[in-house]
Amino acid sequence: MGSSNPQILLRKTTSVDMNPNWEQVLDQFEQVMASGIDEALQVDAMKKLAYLCNCVPEEILNRTIPILAKVLDDNDSSNGLSWSVRQAAACCLRRISCHGDGRLATEIGQSGAIHSLLRLLPESDHDFQRVLVGCLWCAVTFGSENRVIVATNGGLEIVVAMLNSCDEDTGKYLLEILSALTLMREGRRVLSSLGGLRFLVEAARFGSMVSRERACQAIGLLGVRKRARHRLVELGIILVLVELFRVGDSTTKLVAGNSLGVISAHVDYIRLVSEAGAILLYAELLQGPDFIAVAEENAISIAEHLIRILREGDDESKAVAADVFCGLSDYKHSIPVVRSSGAIPILVNLLRDGNVEVRERVSGAIAKLSYDKEDRVALADAGAVPLMIDILHDESEELRDTATEALINFYEDPSLQERISATIDDLSLQRMEMIRLHASNEQMVRSLRRMFIEQLTWDPDLV
Repeated sequence: MGSSNPQILLRKTTSVDMNPNWEQVLDQFEQVMASGIDEALQVDAMKKLAYLCNCVPEEILNRTIPILAKVLDDNDSSNGLSWSVRQAAACCLRRISCHGDGRLATEIGQSGAIHSLLRLLPESDHDFQRVLVGCLWCAVTFGSENRVIVATNGGLEIVVAMLNSCDEDTGKYLLEILSALTLMREGRRVLSSLGGLRFLVEAARFGSMVSRERACQAIGLLGVRKRARHRLVELGIILVLVELFRVGDSTTKLVAGNSLGVISAHVDYIRLVSEAGAILLYAELLQGPDFIAVAEENAISIAEHLIRILREGDDESKAVAADVFCGLSDYKHSIPVVRSSGAIPILVNLLRDGNVEVRERVSGAIAKLSYDKEDRVALADAGAVPLMIDILHDESEELRDTATEALINFYEDPSLQERISATIDDLSLQRMEMIRLHASNEQMVRSLRRMFIEQLTWDPDLV
């Protein structure tokens, strides 16, 4: 053991101009902590260690963890340490856990310190409790293995109980701890059994974006169960997810989009999702090759939620889902999600639907899709052309307009002209060609399309 005064040596190490012997500093720190004579000196030593964390080698910090964990675990009622000593130890462990890319946080979990934190939390006062919560927050934030330790030792129950009575500042850390714990299946199960879903919704609404994203992911996993999904909707989760969808980074947008897809998979909630403004956000999420964070399989997964609505939803829900696909088709460089997801045959089949609003929305989507060559082929293969021709006789002006728009796009595609010719007579083809040639600017398009409808529908022999 060195003979230098520990207090003087620790004070010297605070100078940025010194290059201390860290082994000697550690030796003196161990002496101070083992003496048990002067608590003020112990607190001072731990404060200096916390202050020096940024420059102390990781190996040295690692060797202080068992010492600090022992301070937290002191249960000797006859010679117990004061709250101030334990508070200093918790502060020091918090600082240490932020270093070492998670390795030191994991060591803290293995040292038994987390068990001590959970034991001390319910009986601590406000200041000490805030420090303990901060230490626990660092442990689960930087050490994912620690989440299992917390969740399996009653940590989630303690967090939920504290959230019912804590102040706002402490609550923010508790919500982020909760979001980390609910990434585990057991954590979600316990939270549901405790009636704590409202806190998960709060975690998705407030806090750091990393924590909000975790909460959003947990919500998507919980939302597959009918009862949990209903409760989450009651708690206002749709608006929370849409806000994350709007302001999050690319990864957060994807997680929020998937979670919204889970919630909207129930036909009762698709209208709420639409009214909250999710349609345009879905379109932006699935936009183009520059949006590299969204893989095609993820985009298709989102679209599959909408396909289920097209198949099983009521008329109102089907119309909204068709609107989403219509919005997606506005993006020239988007992932071919509509075609890849298998939505085109379903959309074409809905042209036979008896509901006018559904047919108008679907026809609009098909008209937009008809501007893409591969989508045109898929539409033709699905039997869209004869149905669009039939729509030219419909009473709805909007239906006639979108049908005309699609048919012109089909006719202008050389690979499809033979199919069009087999369906429409020669006179109608000539008139279509005249309209195509004369529609040279956008201001003329609408009036020419109306003329096209009138000329084609005037012929009683038109098939």
